[in-house]
Amino acid sequence: MRYRNQQGFNLGPVGFLIAINIILYITTSVRPDFFINLFGLSRSSFLAQPWTIVTNMFIHDPFPGIAHILGNMLTLYFFGSYLIQLVGERKFWIVYFAGGILGGVFYLLLSPPYSVAIGASGAIFAVAGALTVLIPRERVILFPIPVPIPLWVAVIGGFLLLSLMPGVAWQAHFGGLLLGLIAGYFFRGRQRGSQSNSHRWRGREI
Repeated sequence: MRYRNQQGFNLGPVGFLIAINIILYITTSVRPDFFINLFGLSRSSFLAQPWTIVTNMFIHDPFPGIAHILGNMLTLYFFGSYLIQLVGERKFWIVYFAGGILGGVFYLLLSPPYSVAIGASGAIFAVAGALTVLIPRERVILFPIPVPIPLWVAVIGGFLLLSLMPGVAWQAHFGGLLLGLIAGYFFRGRQRGSQSNSHRWRGREI
């Protein structure tokens, strides 16, 4: 999927998601309580506002500053772009939204009834989980650690560290990460099957 203007500028899935998140972040900063209550995910209001299982992924709280959305968007840019290279855009979209939705389901089941979840972290953890299975030994730099570490260490370690922080919806992170790990195993199995079939086909040609 590409989003092209008349001058030929291409905006891929990752750029599109980042743009939407930034636009809604700016919009939310105008009336934070209104937009968070309308689009944030909470067990107490979910039956009356079922759309929040999706919309919560695009809302970030402006009060703590830009650290939350900045960290999410940078991670989405690097991890999302890498996953698209490995599995394609269609599978990226599936992982992103399925991970975000499953994260929301886990949040509804495990969170206090009147708490509200917002942010793209659950969906991003799904992308990270898929990469963890597909390229676990890929070296990445995790701030503030100044040396490259294996991707699987960065993702699992990041999940555990964030889960210990107050005010973090670890339930959504866990649901997204679980979906991503399962998707990664599925993609890896399909890739191995395709490579095996390709080798057998070349063997018959020879």
